[in-house]
Amino acid sequence: MSVLKIIDAQLETMAPADRQIGQFIVDNPDRVLRLSSAALAEETGRSQSSVVKFSQKLGFSGYQDLKLAVSKAKAQEWHVPPGMIHSTIEIGDSHATISQKLISSKLLSMQQTIAANHEPEIARALETLDAARRIHIAGVGASSLVARDFSYKLQKLGRNALHDSDSHVQMANVSSLGEEDVLFALSYSGTSIETVRIAELAKARGATVISVTGLQQNPLMRVADIRLHTVADEERVRSSAITSRDAQLTLMDFLFILILQRQPDANDYVHNSEASVSALKMPAAK
Repeated sequence: MSVLKIIDAQLETMAPADRQIGQFIVDNPDRVLRLSSAALAEETGRSQSSVVKFSQKLGFSGYQDLKLAVSKAKAQEWHVPPGMIHSTIEIGDSHATISQKLISSKLLSMQQTIAANHEPEIARALETLDAARRIHIAGVGASSLVARDFSYKLQKLGRNALHDSDSHVQMANVSSLGEEDVLFALSYSGTSIETVRIAELAKARGATVISVTGLQQNPLMRVADIRLHTVADEERVRSSAITSRDAQLTLMDFLFILILQRQPDANDYVHNSEASVSALKMPAAK
């Protein structure tokens, strides 16, 4: 997971001193690689100990480890393919420009979402889903559409997966969960009150909670036992969840393929599903 993305996502919730250091790192990653902790402190008007503590709050042993992570993030940085535009869509943009910007934003969010999830955490999620008696998938708004799609995919593999678009029904269903069950909760912001309350109830019932949120610190992430992430190029002026929805769908498809690989009889289930549906496509007998 890119440390630059993590810092950027958490800037708004940081204390003023940390926010100043974090903003400088996000805006000047190449310069940071050439600065000592004392030099960074001077650049940001903060103390050297503040820089070290900032690094430790992110989970690093010290500033040098943080610099190493910044270097790695720069090396793995996704670059827009030649001829493709990646920037804000403007009112006066032509159809061709809008299509290029849109495709670029979607590709970027999908690539960064896969990169944002460490393999050990993905493995934990897979083990938990495999062992689950029931999987309840929660999400409202655009996340509800993704949750429904994921539930259908799991059902195709014979999994006991449930989703309902009504949050009241979701809450009622979760009330019967137990220690052998899983709540899979999606919310890009992690602040959706319905989804957070559903997760809190599932946790209280003893179920394992898997969250899928953005990188920023949020209430849903704090409730969860296993934390997965999506990265989206959404702007505050756009409220249609365009890239966040694509990021969620990409992660769900990734998980589905990994689950399919692990399930010995998956092909039988998929074949039976396709055969059943094909019957609906045949012309009716006269």
